Amino acid sequence: MREGARLRLDYSARSLWSVDRVIEEIRREAAPYAAVEPVLRGFGAYAGEVIARHAGGEWWASGSDHWVRTPDGRLWDPFDEARRCYTGEGSLRLLCRDASGGGPRR
Repeated sequence: MREGARLRLDYSARSLWSVDRVIEEIRREAAPYAAVEPVLRGFGAYAGEVIARHAGGEWWASGSDHWVRTPDGRLWDPFDEARRCYTGEGSLRLLCRDASGGGPRR
């Protein structure tokens, strides 16, 4: 990632576009998973809070696992989705859209 790069996060669903792009950039640099795991966890937590705010959800936890539960009763795992983003198979932006009722659950 570029040194000095700033990421402006305002808890909007739109800000997750930027988060997805940053994760993609980290993946392209082939950073070892162990080195980026804490960053991915932070991005997952941020995405979960965005989902909770936009979808009217609430955080649920069991042991060390955390999810966001939306009013329709579904559980969403933003931490796992951040890991999936790093492997090129996920999108925090799309997870938020789906959880907010803007599309089908993947």
